[in-house]
Amino acid sequence: MVAARITVNGKEAPIAPAAPHTTALDYLRERGLTGTKEGCAEGECGACSVLVARPGVHKPTDWVAVNACLVPVAALDGQEIVTSEGLATAGRPGTPPLLHPVQEEMAVRGGSQCGYCTPGFVCSMAAEYYRPGRCAPADAAAGHTAEHGPNGFDLHALSGNLCRCTGYRPIRDAAFAVGMPVEDDPLARRREQAPPPPAATEYTQGDSSFVRKETLSETLELLRDRPDAVLVAGSTDRGVEVNIRSRRADCVIALDRLAELRQLRIESDRLEIGAALTLTEIERRLDGRVPLLAELFPQFASRLIRNSATLGGNLGTGSPIGDSPPVLLALEASVVLADADGEREVPLADYFTGYRQSVRRPGELIRAVRIPLPLARVTAFHKIAKRRFDDISSVAVAFALDLDDGIVRKARIGLGGVAATPIRALPAEAALEGRAWSAETVEAAALLLEAEGTPMSDHRASAGYRSAMLGQSLLKLYAQTTEAVAS
Repeated sequence: MVAARITVNGKEAPIAPAAPHTTALDYLRERGLTGTKEGCAEGECGACSVLVARPGVHKPTDWVAVNACLVPVAALDGQEIVTSEGLATAGRPGTPPLLHPVQEEMAVRGGSQCGYCTPGFVCSMAAEYYRPGRCAPADAAAGHTAEHGPNGFDLHALSGNLCRCTGYRPIRDAAFAVGMPVEDDPLARRREQAPPPPAATEYTQGDSSFVRKETLSETLELLRDRPDAVLVAGSTDRGVEVNIRSRRADCVIALDRLAELRQLRIESDRLEIGAALTLTEIERRLDGRVPLLAELFPQFASRLIRNSATLGGNLGTGSPIGDSPPVLLALEASVVLADADGEREVPLADYFTGYRQSVRRPGELIRAVRIPLPLARVTAFHKIAKRRFDDISSVAVAFALDLDDGIVRKARIGLGGVAATPIRALPAEAALEGRAWSAETVEAAALLLEAEGTPMSDHRASAGYRSAMLGQSLLKLYAQTTEAVAS
């Protein structure tokens, strides 16, 4: 067994003696890299963000910003990360390091006050700075909006970073002022080389272990022997359990770099998405081919979370307020469950059995999500939450309708946040199918939709509000479709 090691700012170092549950954040701070901060320990503030060299979508390597407070440092075995301290380049002997262009713009434009959040902003901003394809639009004035700069900078890259004292205008100004990487930029050149290959990891300290096998078959054999093991991919949910609830596991099995779980296939009759592809990877590889997913992704947490989170993890947790299940239900998706004895395919509508419970058996994992083709022609995802972005849903509704000559030939509606599990709105679907797409039909179906599930009252919304939003969501869809036809 090769000792677990990690490359930080160009220097390789052992992971030991860190415990298997130790986060990358704590590991870095213990090594004196204190620019990486803990603000929330839940992946909500971004003060902990660092850059990781990951397989690229358009180049061999992408620099991806992730929450160091969530990912176990053992999960970074064999990988390469850069912290805010590593962005600067060495100056001449006897002179201080030269600031990175992102750091320089943050400094000259007053993007920092107390400075606590600044290193996290800098790392997230650097990931966008190095994003392949970022360039100034041909018409800078037309391309410049409140959320997209004249330099092609997408401000949503900073959606997972919070600042309490500076205010966001100077930070935005810094983001919109950075240029393009120069030719001899070492991190830009690094994108042209392959990322570190997946490392087989068997990291044990005391009675706890973190394991990553080379192949899916090896992983399934291990899982058969250790059905009590905790499975992790992006660790965006498990990391919170470790930090906030002090959950510890005797054995953690990593799935994030298994090649068999990282494939995306588009066939004549279906789309298959590997369970360990991150949401960012799916979004960029599909590039809008599935409009309903394209509408979901910007509303799913923040870019920092999407850089690590997976569909397999979102379904595996079984949360009734996850954002992907309503969309996948509307798309009539199924999950491919694998164990050491083979595979089986289960319609997502039959997958959830109770609160955070599913048909997945001990020893099984989610290998892929399958979406049948062709896709419905009218789709929409309505997320009702207190914030426009980066918030937990009070209610989530996904629609997929086939309209032909003004008749609803097929209707699929997925709901989240109104029952112990994500559900299909079967009565409302039946009330729409075979009828004219008219105000009368929609209003009748909206009443049925309002009665769906068993919504509860909590700090996010009352039961009555949740029910009302279901009906209003269908009325909104009707208004949007009729306006589109009229225009």
